[in-house]
Amino acid sequence: MLPGFSDIAAARQRLNGHAIRTPLLENAALNERAGGRVLIKPEVLQRTGSFKFRGAYNRITQIQDENPGTPIVAFSSGNHAQGVAAAAHIHGVKSTIVMPSDAPDAKLDRTRAYGAKVVLYERKDGDRNIIAQQIAHESNAVIVPPYDDPGVIAGQGTVGLEILEDCKRLELDPGAVLVPCSGGGLAAGIVLSVQELAPDMSVYTVEPENFDDHARSLASGKIERNATLSGSICDALMSSQPGKITFDINGTGLAGGLVVTDAMVLEAVAFATRELKLVVEPGGVVALAALLSGVFSLDGRPVVIVLSGGNIDPDILKQALALAE
Repeated sequence: MLPGFSDIAAARQRLNGHAIRTPLLENAALNERAGGRVLIKPEVLQRTGSFKFRGAYNRITQIQDENPGTPIVAFSSGNHAQGVAAAAHIHGVKSTIVMPSDAPDAKLDRTRAYGAKVVLYERKDGDRNIIAQQIAHESNAVIVPPYDDPGVIAGQGTVGLEILEDCKRLELDPGAVLVPCSGGGLAAGIVLSVQELAPDMSVYTVEPENFDDHARSLASGKIERNATLSGSICDALMSSQPGKITFDINGTGLAGGLVVTDAMVLEAVAFATRELKLVVEPGGVVALAALLSGVFSLDGRPVVIVLSGGNIDPDILKQALALAE
């Protein structure tokens, strides 16, 4: 069953006192560069450093309300891993996270620091779904997927709910919101909020080059797979294809899909650090990259960009800053 706006409202109640209500920010240098007003939703300031905590906490709360003490299993390249580990820790239950061996060390270390057991697999030839299912079967645990789950989508949808509430409070009427996209959970949650509260606003996904499965799926009208599972600095945005539940929502709810290159992403990482004073990881900065590169142009109305995560590998940050010199 697809989630609805009422599920997002219920998720907001569960998250109250646990997730941070991140603000809408504005920056003069960015407005000048973009040629209009840009509103920034900095989920880099969220608990665990990304929006993923919202969906993980909402779903795990539902599971614990139904069966207290149930162990949790998840699979993730890093941000969902940390969100699940932190949420499980808050609930006092065990968590096991299946992660690719090439995940950034910072994400692996933080996931373990939240108390999770990390099981590594090879991205090229391993199947994280099968590994997670086996672990869940052996430990009587419940799997919390990174995006294709109604409870997870509802939790991510609180990002959109907050954006629209703050725009109303500020008497702003943005024409579009640009959303980093992997499996599509964040985009789907935002689409549901926009459809309920601001149906004239357009939602665009932004993906890295060669991992533009949402853009291609929107064009063809059916779920398309990526040809490769690795090869981008945007480690958080390398899912193989859109989720079934997420594409049921996004296939008709999105206005389009945008694509950026790694070079554009590195420039945006440096710009965010220097001008916005925000540390943003490659996968979290793609919406900003679309603006700075001209892939998306303002049409006179303000635009909202989501900076979805800040768990960057220090070497990537150094590389971005060095290139900007």
